[in-house]
Amino acid sequence: MIASLSGTLTSKTPQDAIISVQGVGYQVFIALSTYFTLPDINATVQVFVSTHIRNDTIQLFGFSTTEEKQAFSLLTTISGVGPKLALSALSTLPVSDLCTAIESGNIETLGSIPGVGKKSASRMVLELKDKTTRIMMSDSQQPSTSPTEPTNFLQEEAASALINLGYRTPEVNKAITLALSKMNETYELEDLIRTTLKELAKG
Repeated sequence: MIASLSGTLTSKTPQDAIISVQGVGYQVFIALSTYFTLPDINATVQVFVSTHIRNDTIQLFGFSTTEEKQAFSLLTTISGVGPKLALSALSTLPVSDLCTAIESGNIETLGSIPGVGKKSASRMVLELKDKTTRIMMSDSQQPSTSPTEPTNFLQEEAASALINLGYRTPEVNKAITLALSKMNETYELEDLIRTTLKELAKG
C-alpha cells in the first residue's frame, strides 16, 4: 500500500492532483482542504495517501495532514459512506468542526454535507462518536491559490468544485453570485469557495 507520496506537483484541480515521482505521474484525489494547501505547479509536494482497491481499480486519495487522512479512514468505515462522500465531508467541514459535530451529535451540521441526510448523519454519530478523540486537531492552513488568476476562471473552478461535491448547479450559481456581492474585487479561489459554502449552508 502507498502511505505517502513525495514528488513534483505537475497538475492540480479542486478534485485531484498529479504528483510525479521518478518519472511516474500518480493521480491523487483530494478534498478542497488539501487543494488549498498545495504549492505552485512544478514545486515539490508531499501528501499522505490512503489507497483504495475496488474490483480492478486502484485509487489514491491524498491529504495534507495526518488528521485529514485519519478522519477520511474513519468515515469510510461507515456503511454507505464511500471515498467520494468522505472527501465531500472534508471539503465542507474542517477536521476539527467535523469531529466536534460528531462528538456533540450535531445532526444539522453533519447534514450540511452534500449527500449526507439525517440517517447518514445519525449513523456517523452512532459509529464514530467514541473514535474521533484519536484524531489530533490541526489548525495549520496554507492557502496557496494565486490571486492573479482571471476572475471568470476562479468562478468556473469554484462552481466545478462545488458541483462535484454534490450541490446542484442552480443553487451553486446563485450562492456564488451572493458570495461575490460580499467579497472584495480581488480574491482567491479559497475565499470564493469558502464564502459560497457559507451561502449554501444557509439553504
